[in-house]
Amino acid sequence: MDIEKIRKETPGLTHGIHLMACGSALAPQPVVDAVMAYLDLETRIGGYEAHAHETAMLDATYNSVARLIGAKPHEIAIMENATAAWCQAFYALPLGAGDRIITCQAEYAANYVAYLHRQKKDGIEIDIVPNDESGALDLVALEKLICEKTALITITWVPTNGGLVNPAAAVGEIAKKHGVPYLLDACQAVGQMPVDVEVLNCDFLSATGRKFLRGPRGTGFLYIREKWLESLEPAVLDHFSAPLVDSSRYAVRDDARRFETWENSYALRAGLKVACDYAMDIGLEAIQQRAWWLADSLRTKLALLPGCSIMDLGAEKCAIISFTIDGLEPQHAVESLRNHGIAIGMTRPGSSLLDAERRNLPVMLRISPHYYNNEADLDACIEALKDLM
Repeated sequence: MDIEKIRKETPGLTHGIHLMACGSALAPQPVVDAVMAYLDLETRIGGYEAHAHETAMLDATYNSVARLIGAKPHEIAIMENATAAWCQAFYALPLGAGDRIITCQAEYAANYVAYLHRQKKDGIEIDIVPNDESGALDLVALEKLICEKTALITITWVPTNGGLVNPAAAVGEIAKKHGVPYLLDACQAVGQMPVDVEVLNCDFLSATGRKFLRGPRGTGFLYIREKWLESLEPAVLDHFSAPLVDSSRYAVRDDARRFETWENSYALRAGLKVACDYAMDIGLEAIQQRAWWLADSLRTKLALLPGCSIMDLGAEKCAIISFTIDGLEPQHAVESLRNHGIAIGMTRPGSSLLDAERRNLPVMLRISPHYYNNEADLDACIEALKDLM
């Protein structure tokens, strides 16, 4: 990995230190160029005309996303964000009264709201897997929860509020063994680690472009395993997802694009394609190795600060760090560092409420270095935090 080249191709680094890849990472210049070039083309010749001119490139976006996660292009739907992608899969599943879904303690709040919504609307029941001694999802407990009424296993791979990495592939093995559909929220995983849907054994996977993948905001995607394309009909259709055949009939598309609608931002899709290709050219194994090494280094540095408590769970930890410092109010810390050109974030209990309630978590500071960062960035962040203590 040519770090200097990568840093030169990251224009945001000339404006400060960015340590919030888990929120919205800095885009590389090729991604910015792709978006701006497409917008320029639309400006010069018109939106419909630009689409016609760039049809081959736009269609190739599905190939790029598929290659990123080990899928087939027709199993990919491109969405405006990860939540929209996740909801398309979840609300399409024919869950009814008495059906049970299994989720995890670290589940993302938006997903859990959807569970409660379908509990209220459809009468489903929610089972929550306890954690093991490391704080990750307990696989033994998961398998014990599965019963004849279990209709779905749905978990977050990497939670928004810390460095935990749940054993997503092992969950997939259990789901496959018992014939239970498996929906995986990979929003914080894609772009910082290798993702292969065949290894994961997931039936559905949702992700965003703006986080570790370094794509544009307003992009995401949904993977739907091929076997589900014959039976799963979206909760909402339009004439793109299901063309009108005659005045009494429509025909649902035979690929994952049945979960899309007609209108979208083609400029952002162009950027998403380049972001996928950029990550693949570098290599996800190399990205993971460097990003996680930087995070481990920062955890070591933070642990030396008086009153600092690192709150990350799991035997395996990723490039998201959650912590508190005695006497330091997170909002004040974020704003103060921003004024010094250093971007960090914070996470509130409501974003992962089950975990927060179980551990009695306060508002925490959150830092997520990416492979384009270096140790000088980490040291500058530590010194800035020291100045606030």
